[in-house]
Amino acid sequence: MWLDQSSTAKDDWWKYATFYQIYPRSFKDSDGDGMGDLNGITSKLQHLVNAGITAAWLSPIFKSPGVDAGYDISDFRDIDEKFGTMSDFEQLIKTAHELGLKIILDYVPNHTSDQHVWFQLSKNKTEGYKDYFIWKKGYNSTAPPNNWLSRFGYSAWEYVAERDEYYYHQFTTAQPDLDFRNPKVIQEMNDVMTFWLDKGVDGFRIDAVNYLFEISDFRDEPLSDNYENYEPYDNRYLKHIYVMDQPESPGMIYQWRKHVDNYKTQNGGDTRVLMTEGYTDISTTMLYYGNETADGAHFTFNFFFITNTTSRSTANEIASVIKRWFQYMPNGRVPNWVVRIIIEIFYSKAIITVLNFITDSIFKTLTF
Repeated sequence: MWLDQSSTAKDDWWKYATFYQIYPRSFKDSDGDGMGDLNGITSKLQHLVNAGITAAWLSPIFKSPGVDAGYDISDFRDIDEKFGTMSDFEQLIKTAHELGLKIILDYVPNHTSDQHVWFQLSKNKTEGYKDYFIWKKGYNSTAPPNNWLSRFGYSAWEYVAERDEYYYHQFTTAQPDLDFRNPKVIQEMNDVMTFWLDKGVDGFRIDAVNYLFEISDFRDEPLSDNYENYEPYDNRYLKHIYVMDQPESPGMIYQWRKHVDNYKTQNGGDTRVLMTEGYTDISTTMLYYGNETADGAHFTFNFFFITNTTSRSTANEIASVIKRWFQYMPNGRVPNWVVRIIIEIFYSKAIITVLNFITDSIFKTLTF
C-alpha cells in the first residue's frame, strides 16, 4: 500500500513512514520448531531498518485456538505461546524503539474466540457478561432468529443449549460477535487498546470495521440481485444491508481515535496511528476518516486497485481509480492504495511500471 508523501511536514511520522506487514508464523523461526516467532522478528529488525522500513505491522500474535489464523482471540492481553512470551514481546518493542522503528499491532474488535472467558461467562448467563455478545431466541423456538448468513456461508447463528438461545457470528462459529451496543464491551475494548499502548505499541490496524454493528431490530435481509445463481446457504444469496456498513460503525472508530489521541496527550510521545480495514463502497470507506466534528482513522485502507483493476487494465482505468479516490476523499486526509502482495503474479509488466512510477513520483511505499 502507498501513502501520500506530498506533505513536507515531519510532525506526524506516519505521513511519510514506510510500513511493512509481518505475518509472524512465517517470517522468521528462531528456535527451529518450524513456526515463526517474536524472537525471530526481533532478530531481523535491523534488516528492516536497513531496508528503509520505519514501521512494522504485526498480524495477530495474541492467544488463540487458531481456527482463523489467529483472528479468533481467546485472550486479548496475552501472547500466543507459539510465538513466544510477553517478555519476548517487550524485548521486541525495546529493540525496535532503540532502532527508531515503530510497531503496529492488529486490533480485532468485532469478535472473540468462543474459548474467550467473556464468552464462557456470557454463555452461562453470568451477571455482568450476559449481554457481551449478540444473543437471540430462535424463530418459533426451533429455527435461527432470522435469515442472516455468515461470511463463510450457512446461518450466522449458532444454538447454545445452556442459554436456549442463538449467538451471532459474522465469521466462523468459533468467533462470536461482540455487542458494541453494550457500553461495558466498549470499555473492555478501550482497556485492551490501553494495555498495548502501555506496552509501547505505536498504533493499530483495526480489522473488519464495517461489521462492528448490525441493525438493531434483526430483520431479515433481502435477496441479492442475482440470488438465482447461488444456493440459499451461500453468502452471496442475500443482499447484506443489515449486517454491515451500519451508521454506528464509523462513530466507533471516532471514539477509538479520541482514545489514542487522549493517550498521547496524557503520556506524551509520537502520534499513535489508527488504520482501518473493511471492504465496502467508496462513500462508506470515506466515513472512517472522520467528519466535520470528529477525527477517525489516520488512514482507511483503499482496496480499489484490487477490486477495480485487473492484469488487463489500461492506463486510463488505473487513472480513474486514482481520480475517484481523490474526488471522494475529505479535505486534509491522506490517500493510500493497497496492491496485492506479489504484484508480479497479478499485473503485467506495463502496469507494474505504472505503479512504480506512481510510487516514485507521488507516494512512499507501504509494503505488506
